[in-house]
Amino acid sequence: MKRITVIGSGMVGSVMARELSKRHQVTATDISRKSLDSLGTFPDIGKVQLDVTDHDALSSAVTDADIVVLAVPGYLGFRTMSEIIRLKKDLVDISFMPEDPADLNDLAVQNGVTVVTDCGVAPGMSNFIVGYHNARMEINELEYMVGGLPRERKWPFEYKAPFSPTDVIEEYTRPARFVENGRIVIRPAMSDAELVHFKGVGTLEAFNTDGLRSLIRTMKNIPHMREKTLRYPGHINLIRALLESGFLDREPVKINGTGVSPIDFTSRILFKAWKLEDYEEEFTVMRIILRGMENREAREIIYELYDEYDPVEGISSMARTTGYTATGTAEMILSGIFRDKGVFPPELVGLHKECFDFIVHYLKERNVRYEMSSKRL
Repeated sequence: MKRITVIGSGMVGSVMARELSKRHQVTATDISRKSLDSLGTFPDIGKVQLDVTDHDALSSAVTDADIVVLAVPGYLGFRTMSEIIRLKKDLVDISFMPEDPADLNDLAVQNGVTVVTDCGVAPGMSNFIVGYHNARMEINELEYMVGGLPRERKWPFEYKAPFSPTDVIEEYTRPARFVENGRIVIRPAMSDAELVHFKGVGTLEAFNTDGLRSLIRTMKNIPHMREKTLRYPGHINLIRALLESGFLDREPVKINGTGVSPIDFTSRILFKAWKLEDYEEEFTVMRIILRGMENREAREIIYELYDEYDPVEGISSMARTTGYTATGTAEMILSGIFRDKGVFPPELVGLHKECFDFIVHYLKERNVRYEMSSKRL
């Protein structure tokens, strides 16, 4: 039994704490007492109220940990990660920070720690898959699409956010980077919308978002790469209307002498409209397409994920598919399967067959199944 500190006990962090506590001694931390209280039915989990910007408190929270799992909001991720590295603790991260975690690689090497970043569903498991196949074939084209959606489509947005609306809006406003002919191309988010059919789900709308992240840096041998987000058709037109009308602007607007940021106001309103209720059914869908040469043969490899809310444990699909990828990676590090020191995106872990097989098996044991098909082109 190992000692694990989970930093951030929101929807995904709490699920990770619950899962890891089945085998280990877990301490869950969060700045919110309400979030910690939601773990009250799991008495084996220690609970500590923590402000990660307080260095001494953070140090105390991780002192005895064999590994730390980080699930804080993105704007806190880089600073918190650097502090944990300086405290010489191995780390698995799902904070999806806007900064490049690779900038902390030298610091991690100097402190002799293993850090795996962006370890969710996508980025995350998508990267494990790309890294594994990139080491075994010449990939010419990569495209993946992913989305988490409510089962019941409620007007007007037909969407619920399993995490902060602010982070979702970031996906809709940050320019999308993809790769064409080996060169980085930048397009507006929500561009190149297309309708795509998924078995058991129906027709969804796919559009550009900035989800390739580390793959742009680590997979430079792949000349064509693109990532898209999935929503019910029509949702993105509503977001475009908000964007064009100024509701997502960051510059404060004066109202009765008080400056109000439109995006902060909009996020506050959407938090209620997009809140995923307890026990509300939702699902995660993802498709990853790889095309290239394998054993001198042109092939297309497709991975499909369809995962639903778990009514038995009361865990959302997004929490399962994101959280279990991270907990599986933590188990991989604790068991010594992955020992390299430094900061690694999942694709640089997944290129090792033992690591890839471990994470696929770990997820399958928890009924998160990636179905793979392959055909000759």
